[in-house]
Amino acid sequence: MKTAFSIVLKVIALTIILFICFTVAGGVVGQQGNPQTPEQAGATAVALLAVCFLNTLVLTHIILRSRWAGGRLMATVFFVFYGVMTFMSQIESAVFVTRLPSGMLPRLFLMGALIAAPFSVLAVLILGKRKADTVNTELNARLVMSTSEWAWKLAVIALAYLTLYFTFGYFIAWRNPVVREYYGGIDEGNFLAHMGTVLGSTFWLIPFQILRAMFWAVIALPVIRMMKGQWQETALALGLLFAVLMNAQLLLPNPYMPEAVRITHLIETASSNFIFGLLVGWLLTQRHGFAKIAIARNKGAG
Repeated sequence: MKTAFSIVLKVIALTIILFICFTVAGGVVGQQGNPQTPEQAGATAVALLAVCFLNTLVLTHIILRSRWAGGRLMATVFFVFYGVMTFMSQIESAVFVTRLPSGMLPRLFLMGALIAAPFSVLAVLILGKRKADTVNTELNARLVMSTSEWAWKLAVIALAYLTLYFTFGYFIAWRNPVVREYYGGIDEGNFLAHMGTVLGSTFWLIPFQILRAMFWAVIALPVIRMMKGQWQETALALGLLFAVLMNAQLLLPNPYMPEAVRITHLIETASSNFIFGLLVGWLLTQRHGFAKIAIARNKGAG
């Protein structure tokens, strides 16, 4: 009970710290938004607090359940936090959100770094992971795979991401007339016709999303490697990381995206990213023949 209460207090403290990081980083890069009434400012503050709380909960779990500690863990948390919250979201903004003011996109990348860097360090320290509690001598066989196994698993990850991206994008987002109006698109009538339009007019979107799938896999690798527990826990952690850190900011009012579009994208991407994270966690944490042989050899050598 005492330990649980201590963790609750630390989560509250880290939520406040992350809120301050967002506020200070926004001020540093000049990202303050449009003038707001007191009521609007209050609603924005509450939404930001909710975003910080959700992000803190997810990151707290992976920090506490990590095999790693100290600077290695701090660097990993920064890599994952910045990679999901800023890099993965803003590379898509660079392609699809054409109404951003000049110079804003680089400021958003910088802002993400100014948020993730101090929070990653403070989170590891406050959660007591400056040093490892015990030395874990058990061989970590996660990600020990043959080249052929890596190849087919990455191919499955790419195919799965394309499937989730386009199906959720069409049936949840594109079927909404507000979303189509925002992007200047039309309803082709059904999914196959929609994909025909995508392949015919924006074929580059396929390799772009395959590249994003590989980026997702790269972000997942250190989490898979460092997490304790069974594969189910790691898969759930990745699902929450991909869903929450990527999409929680869509809870915030956005002057460049109408609320109906923003909420539709929140539902679309949070659900598809959660499923994708579960899939990546399941695929890359399962032991297969090559890993079992490596474990046996190491035990025999010892």
